[in-house]
Amino acid sequence: VGFGICGAAFAQGASTDPQTLQAILTEVRALRQELRISLTRVQSTQILLSRLQMQQGAVARASEHLDEARSKLAEIQVRQREVAGEVKRLEDAMSAEENLQQQKALQDRINHVKSELEVTGDTEQQRQATEIQAEQQLRAEQDKLSALETQLDERIQSMGNSVEQSGR
Repeated sequence: VGFGICGAAFAQGASTDPQTLQAILTEVRALRQELRISLTRVQSTQILLSRLQMQQGAVARASEHLDEARSKLAEIQVRQREVAGEVKRLEDAMSAEENLQQQKALQDRINHVKSELEVTGDTEQQRQATEIQAEQQLRAEQDKLSALETQLDERIQSMGNSVEQSGR
């Protein structure tokens, strides 16, 4: 007798009402769709995070390149000042020299040092151009990084809004 009552109660609780089944099926489909959307968001967010990491590396490399370009430019500028100082000293020495043979030797040395000064001037211009290019590259890489960070911020905000809406 006890089995019959339990069986009737169970059958009543697990109703096979077509509307109930349809509602459950609709809910399962909706949950399945939300799960697909969530997985897609997670995957695209992971891709975005990977791109962000790669871009951070690109910014670091561009920054190192700029630092190296600035260092090389500073070195050549120091060398150029040294060479210019040497030209000045040699010219002063030549002015004070009365021996014609010594003046000739000093003039030859001045000519040699002046040609070195020209070379360092050309090198300085090349290194300034390299520095400018490195600065531009760094700015471009930083802009790309900033854009990715903005995309990630928007994604995070959008995910937060989605969670709020689904919680309601």
